[in-house]
Amino acid sequence: MDQKVRYEIEFPINSSPQLLYQYISTPSGLSEWFADNVNSRGEFFTFIWNDSEEKARLASKKTGEKVKFKWVDDKGKDTEYFFELHILVDELTKDVSLMVVDFAEKDELEEATLLWENQISDLKHLIGSV
Repeated sequence: MDQKVRYEIEFPINSSPQLLYQYISTPSGLSEWFADNVNSRGEFFTFIWNDSEEKARLASKKTGEKVKFKWVDDKGKDTEYFFELHILVDELTKDVSLMVVDFAEKDELEEATLLWENQISDLKHLIGSV
């Protein structure tokens, strides 16, 4: 398997950081735009899309600012890959954006970026930030 590369994408979002945080940090919020269903047990989250399931551990969070999920293997051990959702607020304009940090194989980078664009589009519609 190829080594995955880290990438970052920033999306402007018309929302309060507090509202946005609810959608990026809770199973119910994430299941409305990120996955078909999200379950949690302690720090472990299960993301369900169609017939596939991926498990991640909530590695860190800062209330109102960011969450970081580390993907785990079948034994529940951390892998080297993660995704992070970070709410940024411009100090001068107070504009809010969501920074996505993720990993993808080099030849799948464009596809992964498009997937995030579609998911963030769903999130924007959900919170009325279109």
